[in-house]
Amino acid sequence: MFRTIEKSNPAFESNHLSFITVKTKNLKGRGDICIFVPPVEGLKDIPLVILLHGVYGSAWAWSQKAGVHLTAWDMIQKKELEPMAIAMPSDGLWGDGSGYLPHNNFDFEKWIVEDVPRVVVESVGAISEKSDLYISGLSMGGFGALRLGIKYSDKFKAVSAHSSITELEQMSLFVEESLNEYKQISKQEESVLELALDRKEYLPPLRFDCGTEDLLIEHNRFLHQQLNKAQIAHEYEEFEGGHEWDYWQKHIKDSLRFFNKFIK
Repeated sequence: MFRTIEKSNPAFESNHLSFITVKTKNLKGRGDICIFVPPVEGLKDIPLVILLHGVYGSAWAWSQKAGVHLTAWDMIQKKELEPMAIAMPSDGLWGDGSGYLPHNNFDFEKWIVEDVPRVVVESVGAISEKSDLYISGLSMGGFGALRLGIKYSDKFKAVSAHSSITELEQMSLFVEESLNEYKQISKQEESVLELALDRKEYLPPLRFDCGTEDLLIEHNRFLHQQLNKAQIAHEYEEFEGGHEWDYWQKHIKDSLRFFNKFIK
């Protein structure tokens, strides 16, 4: 499926993190993925969580700014989680953030939904096509997780997001690129709510949370209210905190626990 896959050498890896760079037509070049696999013998077909970063970040952000791999391993050791792998891809490194959308002749959406799972299956023995997929993210990555999890509900078993952008226009709060660069053919593709309403009968389990001091709190509250109005099942929580790594480091645990409920 891929012309080249470059993998890190296990002799120089640490804390059960490995790194992959792959060339894909969807990015018209290379993309990076950071992968955590718990060091448990005999793992087979374990769940895979795709974890998306926000604007300005890359594949290293969740591990090097929030230590999510250390959090997950600690929870697994304490029997709070079943063994699961976490794939942390770059967003394609376009501008301040790609939005995980197709635009400008790149397909950042297919990079996440198609390429990342395939690369991991080819590269990690504990992951296979039988592995259940989950998706989560923060801010722009929350937008990506909600949007892609809803749109591709046949692929993802559950979705959880933090401090999420909920409509494309909110990208203007963070990026210097014009919103015209991100425009989709259908306005529905730019809205988490509109996609959820359109796919109401086919949604995976959904949860999302936001900090009470977050600049996106009212947008998240509105999404929650409108989902309730449409009688779309979901979990929504608010916690103290802002749009910051201290918040995400703490509350990624909520996503992992949420996913764990659906592991057989």
